[in-house]
Amino acid sequence: MSRFLLATSVAVLLAVGPALAADDAPLPLPNAKKLSEIIAKVEQRDGFRYVKEVDWDSGAYTVTYYTADKAKVEITYDPVTAEPK
Repeated sequence: MSRFLLATSVAVLLAVGPALAADDAPLPLPNAKKLSEIIAKVEQRDGFRYVKEVDWDSGAYTVTYYTADKAKVEITYDPVTAEPK
């Protein structure tokens, strides 16, 4: 019976482990601009065609987009001011 209990405990820990090790990346500050506002600014840039990716890392949004002439552009935005860093 104790082996069964030990095996069950190990199985539960293995199943729950990834959930407990969730990404601890800091979230945007409460006074941060909405992501939709930042994307709207990107869409207003000259030659904008489409957004490929938005990433949150090191306390800033990195927006990757393409222009009409197929150039790839990456810009890092401050989440509070919504201005490029």
